[in-house]
Amino acid sequence: MKRIALAIGLFVLLLLGLYGVDTALAQGTVPRGTTVGGVEIGGMKPADAREKLSSEFTYKPVEVSANDMRTTVDPQAAGLAPDWDATIAAAGTPPLNPITKITSFFTTTEVPIQSHVSDAFSPAMQAVATELTREPVDGGLSLVDGSVNRIPPVIGQTATEESVSDAVLHNWLNPDGVTVEVTEVPPAIGDEVIDEAANGPAKKVLAADIVAHGNDKVDGIIPRNRMGEILTFAPENGVLRPEVNVEKAHEILNENLQTTDVAHKNATLTLTGGGRSVTPHVDGTVIDWEKTLEGFPERVLGDEKEFDVTYKPDPATFTTEQANAATFNDVVGSFSTGGFSGPSGTNIALVARTVNGAIVAPGETFSLNGYTGPRGTAQGYVSSGVILNGHADTAVGGGISQFATTLYNASYFAAMTDIAHTPHSYYISRYPAGREATVYEGAIDLVFRNDTPNPVLIEAGVSGNEVTVTFKGVKTTNVQSIPGGKWNYTQPQPMSVSGSSCSPSNGAPGFTTSDTRVVSDLAGNEVSRTSTTTVYDPVPIVRCS
Repeated sequence: MKRIALAIGLFVLLLLGLYGVDTALAQGTVPRGTTVGGVEIGGMKPADAREKLSSEFTYKPVEVSANDMRTTVDPQAAGLAPDWDATIAAAGTPPLNPITKITSFFTTTEVPIQSHVSDAFSPAMQAVATELTREPVDGGLSLVDGSVNRIPPVIGQTATEESVSDAVLHNWLNPDGVTVEVTEVPPAIGDEVIDEAANGPAKKVLAADIVAHGNDKVDGIIPRNRMGEILTFAPENGVLRPEVNVEKAHEILNENLQTTDVAHKNATLTLTGGGRSVTPHVDGTVIDWEKTLEGFPERVLGDEKEFDVTYKPDPATFTTEQANAATFNDVVGSFSTGGFSGPSGTNIALVARTVNGAIVAPGETFSLNGYTGPRGTAQGYVSSGVILNGHADTAVGGGISQFATTLYNASYFAAMTDIAHTPHSYYISRYPAGREATVYEGAIDLVFRNDTPNPVLIEAGVSGNEVTVTFKGVKTTNVQSIPGGKWNYTQPQPMSVSGSSCSPSNGAPGFTTSDTRVVSDLAGNEVSRTSTTTVYDPVPIVRCS
C-alpha cells in the first residue's frame, strides 16, 4: 500500500510539474488549438501569429447563406479588411484550467475575425440582405390525370442589414462560410391548408366520373382524369376555394352530346321563272344547357354525379308558311361600282352570276366565300389585278374584291348585320372611304346576317363596266351613311419591286376615317346607330427594278 501511495504521489508531482512547465511556456502566446479562417496560430507569439495570418490571408469570395438561399460577398468590394491585432487579442490567453489545458491538445477553436470596415460596407450588406430576403409563396393544389397534384408552399424570410453585417463582420474568414439568422414569414396557404383541400373537395371530385344522360342513349362524360380541366383551386382568405369552370364542362360534355342535338331546318325558297319552289321547314330539339348545367358546381363537389340532360324546342326561324307568303317586290338596298378592267370584269361577272338569286332567310348568315366556293381557274376565273405585299400585282380571281365592296354596301343599305368585313390595306378612290371590303379565298371573307323579319333576294349583275347588287324583299327601314372625314394622314414610303408584273406608283398618303350607319323605321324613328373606324396605310411609292 505504501508503494502504491508513493507511486500516486510521484505521478501527481509529475503532472503538477508538467502543468507548471506548460503554463510557464504558454505565457504570452495564443491559446493552443486557436485557428483564424482555418489558419492555425495556437501556441504562437502574437507577433508571429500576426505575420502568419498576414502572409497566408488572401481575399476570396465569401458564401453567405440563410436557410436554402445563398449569395456571395467580395470582401474587398464590401470594404472589409482584417484587424489582426484585435483578432489575436480576441483569442484571449492560455487557459489555467487543467482540464481545458489538456483538451486543447486535441481540439481547435475558430476565433471570429475582427475587422476594419469602410463606407462601402453598409450598402454591400444591405444588398446581401435583399438577396437573402424573399416573399412567401402560397402553396396550391391541382388535379392532373385524375390525381391530386400538390404545389408546395415556400416559406418567406426577411434578412436585415444588421443581422447580415454582424454575421459577415465576424465570420467572413470562416472556411465554413457565413450563416445569417433570418425571420421566417409563413405563407397564407401552407401544408395544412393544402391537406384540407386535398382530403376534402379534391377527394370528393375524384370519387367518380360525371355522367350526363342524353337522348338516344348517348352520355356526356367528364372522366376523373379530366377533372383538372373543369376544377381549379384559388387562394382566398387563407383557404383554397374550389372553382368550377362550367363553360369548360359544357365543352367536354358536348363532345358526345352534340350528336343528340337536332337543329331546325329553315324552309328554303327558290324562284324559278314565274314560280317558286319551297322546301318545308323542320323544327328541331336541342340541349337546354342553361337548365342542364343549373347547379353544376354543387354537383361536381357533391355526391350525385349522374343526371339527365334537359332539351328544348328549336323552332325554324323561316317557316314553310313564311316562304310561301314571302314577297320580293321592294328594293331594300342597292349599290353599284364601276371602272374595272377586262380580266377583272370577267371575274366580277362570274361571281355576280354565282351570287345572283341567293335568298337569305331571317336569322340566316351569308358568307361570300362559303356561297361561291373555290374561285380558281377550274371555275373559270382568270388572272387580274390584286394588292399583294403592299403593292399592285396579279393573281387568279383578281377583281373579286370590287364585287365584295358592292355586295357589302348593298347589305349595308339593306340593314343587314355586319358579321365580318375587312377593308383594303390602302384606300382605293373609286370606293367610299370606310365603306368597302376585300376578300381572299380561305383567309378573308365577307359575312353578314339577316336580322330583319323578312327574307331578302340578292340580285347581282354586270352591265358594261359597272356591277350592281340589289337586295329585294319587304322594305321596313331607311339607312343613312354619315362620313366622318379624314385625319391622321401618313406619308408614303418608297419601295423597290422587281419582275415584269411590277407597276410603278407615285404613292398616296394614308389616313384614318370613320363612317356612321343610322337605321330608322319608315316613320323616321331611329332604330340603331353604329360607327366604324378604318385606318388606311399609305400607298407606297413603287419603283420597278
